[in-house]
This record gives sequence, structure tokens and C-alpha cells, in this order.
Amino acid sequence: MARPALVLLLVLAAGPALGQASAGGFDARTEPTPPPIERAYDVDAAPAYYVTAPEVALRAAPDDRAAVVLTLRVRDGVRVLGDEAGGAGWRLVQYGPDRGYVRAEAISNVWVRVDKSDRTVYVYRGDRLVRELPADVSRSDEDKVRRSARGEADHYRVPEGVFFVCRKNDASQYYRAFVVSYPNPVHALRGLERGLITQAQYEAIVDADREGREPPMGTRLGGLIEIHGNGSGRRRAWTRGCVALRNVHMDELWAYVEVGTPIVIEP
Repeated sequence: MARPALVLLLVLAAGPALGQASAGGFDARTEPTPPPIERAYDVDAAPAYYVTAPEVALRAAPDDRAAVVLTLRVRDGVRVLGDEAGGAGWRLVQYGPDRGYVRAEAISNVWVRVDKSDRTVYVYRGDRLVRELPADVSRSDEDKVRRSARGEADHYRVPEGVFFVCRKNDASQYYRAFVVSYPNPVHALRGLERGLITQAQYEAIVDADREGREPPMGTRLGGLIEIHGNGSGRRRAWTRGCVALRNVHMDELWAYVEVGTPIVIEP
């Protein structure tokens, strides 16, 4: 399948070099990476990276005892300047005007694209497509606008746009789940303009997105949208706004999809 000309307007960061897919999923092989586009991701251009931990020390040398140049936040974006530069387990990166070293396990270039129309989840490392997974979705193919009332199936919708994994739940009623950062600022602005949420609720959603936190999910916009398990693998339409994968596929992705992983959901 041809790769889309897709740009993600994200705050992205650094991660390990590109991996490849094997018959069993991902492997640990690496290759040189070109510099990513600053504050954007173009799937047909350079790979992007992001921080996967709340506080990551950017150090002056590849040593846990070295001086801290600054502290990076989850989803902060940096350029990877070298593969294991300065020693195994470290990456030389640049964040704005600052350069330093970060632990390789605190950064990633994995991201996820959900295509609602072909009911498929595509998993990438940078600009390399590594997995295509059949997914179950909701019966309604429209963008989510608000929380559905009980039994109101028309509003059991999978939201569209750019999100991130804001929480991993390994005790979900649907096996395992990646919680999606819905509502995002785009949905919040639309909800504010339609009178569905207050100014304070809008600002809380925007603040959560900027800080890489889970957004408020108790407003009239709804929430708790997930990519979760218990999927059929037959591309059925039965969920209430979520994306369902087979449990074996959730197990495969669990070690690679982190808090902060970008998720793009397309119509």
C-alpha cells in the first residue's frame, strides 16, 4: 500500500535508530537516520523522535553522573545526531540550541496510524512501515463530536486527528489498552464554539495536550477512547468509539508503543 503524504503537527523528540519488521514483529537492528523535520513529521521525509518519560535528563556527557544540561518532558522533540554516540545505550541529540546525551530507552520513533475506512492499524518506525494489523472499529464512520448518550449508537464514533498515547492499561476489560489523548485541542475548540464545554474546560484540555498529560475525559465531549484488545481480526464494526486489535497483536506492540507515542486517526 502506498504511503500517504501525511504531515503530523506534533512536538516530537529523539529515539533509537530505525528498526525493521521480522516475521515475529520488530527486531533490534539499526541503521543511520537522517535529521528529522523540526516540530513536524512527514512520513515521506525524515523520521521523527519523541521522549517517552515525564523527566529525561539531557546530559553533557554519556554518563549518568555528568552535568544535566536541561530536563526534557514527555513528547518533547529532538534531533538524533548520532547512533550510540559516546557509548552503548546513549544517543547524542539536539533540543533547540542545546546538545547532549540521553538514555536510548527514554526515546522512540514509533508511531501509529489508524485508517478507519480500511479498518487497519499501521505501525511505523520513523518513515518505515513495519506492521499492518486488521482492526475492528465503530459502526459510525464519522468524526467524534460529543459523548454518546446510553444506547445512542450514532455517536459511538472513533475520533479523527492527531493524538498520543496518554496511558497504558494492562488491566483493561478489553485485555490491554493504549488510552488515546481524546479530546485534543482541535476537538476542544470545536466543542467550545458549539457550547458543549466551558472556557475553563477548553483550557484544561489544551494544557494537558501541551504537557503530555491525559486530558479531562468527563466533559460533554466524552473520552476514554482506546486502542485495545479483544478484537476479532476480521475488521468488524462493533466498538463504542475505540479501535480493537487481536490480543496477540496487542502483546506484540506492548513493548514498543509507549506513553507519548503519536497516533494519527484518519477517516
